Amino acid sequence: MIKQSILILFAAIIVSCNGKAQEKEPEVFPVQKTDAEWKAQLTSEQYYILRQAGTERPFSSDLNKNYEPGTYKCAACGIALFEGAHKFNSGTGWPSFDRSVEGNVAYSTDYKLGYGRTEEHCANCGGHLGHVFNDGPRETTGKRHCINGDALVFEPKSN
Repeated sequence: MIKQSILILFAAIIVSCNGKAQEKEPEVFPVQKTDAEWKAQLTSEQYYILRQAGTERPFSSDLNKNYEPGTYKCAACGIALFEGAHKFNSGTGWPSFDRSVEGNVAYSTDYKLGYGRTEEHCANCGGHLGHVFNDGPRETTGKRHCINGDALVFEPKSN
């Protein structure tokens, strides 16, 4: 009888640990589209990065070495994400910024490599942008927003 009670108690503990309370609700972003709509709108590279959390090859983006004044916007929804004035050469092969446009970037934790990294998303459509690290310029924010160029479109500053 005691063994049976212990087994029932153990089973109850296991079931309670796997309940719905442990599941994370998906974040809802203002811009919502179906997968088919995103595929029709984006290039295959943009879709891979923005919707499947992919990473482009380092040094492959034309935006990596672009230092013109202007605004970097989300390639999926067009919201302003980064200003050219905050871009710097990190030497990593991806466009890097020391800060984002306040309120336009959302953050989560990514464990895909076996440890936690701060992942960045467009706060408007949820598109994956890249990651933020604490090894940026010390004289400004100390942050390095390491962003996939295919997640961005550049709008030059008009004169």
